Amino acid sequence: MAEKILVIDDDVDSLKLIGLMLQKKGYEISVANSGAQALEKALAERPDLVILDVMMPDMDGYEVCRRLRAEPATEAIPVIMFTAKAMVDDKVAGFEAGADDYLTKPTHPAELLSRVKALLSRRAAHQAAAEGQGHVVAFLAAKGGVGTSTLAVNVAAALSQRQETVLVDFRPGLGSLGMELGFSRSTGLANLASRQPASLDAPSVEAELVTHSSGLRLLLSSARPAESQLRIEPDVAEAIVRQLTVVARAVVADLGTGLTNLNRRLVRLASQCLVVVEPQRTALLMTRDLLETLSEMGLERDRVGVVLINRAQSGLQIPWQEAEQLIDHEMLAIISPASELAFQAAEAGFPMILYQPNSVAATQYSRLADEISARIEAVAKGVVAS
Repeated sequence: MAEKILVIDDDVDSLKLIGLMLQKKGYEISVANSGAQALEKALAERPDLVILDVMMPDMDGYEVCRRLRAEPATEAIPVIMFTAKAMVDDKVAGFEAGADDYLTKPTHPAELLSRVKALLSRRAAHQAAAEGQGHVVAFLAAKGGVGTSTLAVNVAAALSQRQETVLVDFRPGLGSLGMELGFSRSTGLANLASRQPASLDAPSVEAELVTHSSGLRLLLSSARPAESQLRIEPDVAEAIVRQLTVVARAVVADLGTGLTNLNRRLVRLASQCLVVVEPQRTALLMTRDLLETLSEMGLERDRVGVVLINRAQSGLQIPWQEAEQLIDHEMLAIISPASELAFQAAEAGFPMILYQPNSVAATQYSRLADEISARIEAVAKGVVAS
C-alpha cells in the first residue's frame, strides 16, 4: 500500500507541483488549502507524513503543527515545514511548534524527496519498535560471492540463542541456505509468493516455516532452476515480512545482491541493513555506490552497517582502513577467514557459530549479533525519547 502524504498550502500552484512530483514517485497524495481543512483531513485520513506551509490566511502553519501534536491521533505524524520564511527565528519557531524538518522555498525537488523518504523510513522503523513488533535485519551486497548468506545464517543463529528468530532466504532459484542446513527442497517462500497480500496472516506465514535442530526457524527458497523464474511482488514480500515480525522478535532477511525493486521495498522495513563486502577494489567501489543509494532512499547512517569479510588469507587484499576510506563508511565488523570451518559446518548442516562456538569466527559473529541488538535497542529508546 502506498504511503499517504498530506500537502497543506494555500498556493494552488505549489499544491499541484508538490503533489505531482510525489505522485510520480508512488506516494498517495491528499491536499488541503487551509489550516482548518488540514486538521480535519489529518484526523480523518491519518496520513503517513505532512508537508506544511507556514503562511496561510486562516491559521498559520505553526498553529496547525501545534494542534497536530496536541491531538493523540496525529501527534506522531512526521511534519515537514516547507515555506518561504527563511530566517533563523522562523526555523526555530517551526521546530518549537513540533516540526520534524524545515525546508525553505524554493528547493530542488530531489532534496524535498530525500527529506520525505528519510522521515517515512524513520517512522516505519520507529513504529515497529513502539508497537513491540519484531525487528527486521536485512543482509545485502553489491556484488555476489562475498559471503552474504554465510553471514546472515550465522548472525541469525546467534540471535536465535537470545530471542525468537526467523531467517528468510529471499533468493528464489538460488536458495542455498536450506541445503547448507539440511533442508533439501523447501518451498516455503514459493508457496507464499503466489498469495495476495491481504490473504497473508501470521498463522499462514508461520505454517511455511521449518525449524532447524538448533531452534532457528527459517522461511526458505530452493535452488531449483525453475524457481528462479518466480517473481515475488514487493507488496507480497512486505506482507510476509510484516507477518513474520508478529511471529518472531528478530527477522533476518538474506536479500542477496543488488537493489532490485523487491530489495528496495524490504530495506525500508529494516531496523538494520547490513551491507557485506570483501576487501577487493571492485567490490568496494560497487559498495560505495550502493551505500550512496541507500542514503538517497532515506536510510540514516546509523541504520546501515558495513561488514568486511576476508574469505582467504592474502597480502594482496586492501587493508580495512583503506577500505573504509574507499566506501566513506566505517566497518561495523571484520570477519576473519574460516574456509575449513565453513566447509565442516556445511557438511554437518550447522551454522559455524553453533558447530564450533569457541572458534574465532564464532566469536566474531556473536559480537556482531550483539552490536546489531544494541543498535536496534538504541532505535527503540529513540522512540521512547521522542
